[in-house]
Amino acid sequence: MSVAPVGNTRRLIRQTLTIARRDFIATVFTPTFLIFLFAPLIMGSFGAIGGLGAATVASGSDDKSRIVAIVTPGQATMMKSADDRLRRVFRGRDERPPELVTETPGTDPAAKARAELQAKDYDVAAVLYGPLETPTILYGAQGSRTADYLAELAEQTLRADRSGGAASLSNATKTSIVRAKASIGGKNQAAFFTVFGIFFLTLLLAGQAVGTMAEERSNKVIEVLAAAVPLESVFLGKLLGMFGVAVLFVAFWGTLVSQITTLMPAAMAAGMANIGPAIGMPAYIVLFFAYFTMAYLLLGAVFLSVGAQASTMREIQMLSLPITIVQVAMFGLASVAASRPGTPVATFAEWFPLSSPFAMAARAANRPELWPHLLALAWQLMWVGIVITIGARAFRRGVLQSGSGRPSLKALFRRQ
Repeated sequence: MSVAPVGNTRRLIRQTLTIARRDFIATVFTPTFLIFLFAPLIMGSFGAIGGLGAATVASGSDDKSRIVAIVTPGQATMMKSADDRLRRVFRGRDERPPELVTETPGTDPAAKARAELQAKDYDVAAVLYGPLETPTILYGAQGSRTADYLAELAEQTLRADRSGGAASLSNATKTSIVRAKASIGGKNQAAFFTVFGIFFLTLLLAGQAVGTMAEERSNKVIEVLAAAVPLESVFLGKLLGMFGVAVLFVAFWGTLVSQITTLMPAAMAAGMANIGPAIGMPAYIVLFFAYFTMAYLLLGAVFLSVGAQASTMREIQMLSLPITIVQVAMFGLASVAASRPGTPVATFAEWFPLSSPFAMAARAANRPELWPHLLALAWQLMWVGIVITIGARAFRRGVLQSGSGRPSLKALFRRQ
C-alpha cells in the first residue's frame, strides 16, 4: 500500500529537479548572466572612481592648508626638526596635520598672526606666536586639533632647546613580527566581513528570484508550468534553480577573493594575516556556506511567495520593500552581535530565526567552539522548512488566483 505514495514522491522530486534545471540553464546560459556575475566588480569600479575623485578633491584642499608658527629663526629650525619627528606617528591623510610654515615675528606678531588667518592663497588652520613658554595660538572653526599639535610642537621645541639641541636622544630598533594567529581585532573584522558578505550575497541573489517570477508572470509562462506539473514542484524547483545560480556566483567570487593576497604588496598581505576566523579556515568555509544556504533559502522562499502574489512589477516592489527593510535591520542586529560576542544582544541575534544565519556566521569568526553551530543549523533548518511550507502554499494560491481577474495583491490579505 506504500507503493503509490513512494511513486508520487519520486515523481514530485523528478518534476522539481526538472524545473530547477530549466531555471538554472535559462539563467546561466545567457549573455546577461555575465553582467550579473561581474556586478560586484562593476559596482566596486564605480565606488573606486567615486573614492578616487573624493580623494583628489581632499588632496587638493590639503595641499592648500597650512599651520603657521611665528618664531625666531633659531626656534624655527628646532621646531621643524620636532615636526619631522612627530609626523612619523601619523599614517593617513586625515590624521596628518597640515604642512608647517614658520615666519619671523616682525614688529607686531599678533597682527601678523591675524593676517595669516585671512590669507587668500592658502587656508591657515592655526597660528602660533609669542614666547614658547606661554604661546598664543589662534585657530579657525575646525582647527582645534591643529592648535593642540602646535602646542605640542612648542613643548618639544623648548625641550630640545634646553637639552642642548634638536638631535634625537634615543635610537630605537624596530622589528616587525607576524602573528601566528589572528588578533582579537582581526577576529572582529572577520566577523563583520562575514555578516556583510552573507547579507550582500543573499540580498543580491535572492532578489533575482523576484525578477524572474515577474517576467514569467507577465508572459504567462508560470501558467503553462502550473498546468504541466504541481505548483509545489514549480516553487521548489525555482528555489533550487536560483540557489544553483547563487552557488555558482559564490564559488566564482570565493575563488577570486581567496587569491587576493597574492596580488597585494608584501606589507599589506602581512597585515591581512591578522584577520582570520577563530574557528579555523576549513571549518569557517564550510560554516559560511551552510549559513549562506540557510539565509538564502529563507529569503528566497519569501521573495518567491511574494512574487506570486503580485501581478505587476510595481506591486512586487511594494511588497519587497518591507522584506528588504527587515533584512537591513537583521544586518544591523548581526553587526552589533559581531562586535559584542557573548552579550545578551549577540545571544538574541544568534537564536532569532531571521538574524541567526548572520550572527552565527559571525560567531564562527569570533569564537572557536564548534558544537553551538550544530544546534544553530538544526534550528535554522527547522525554520527553513516552515518558511518553505508557508511560502509554497502562498505561491500556489497566488498563481491560481492570477488568472481569476481579481487583484492578486488584495488576495494576499483575503482569507483562504
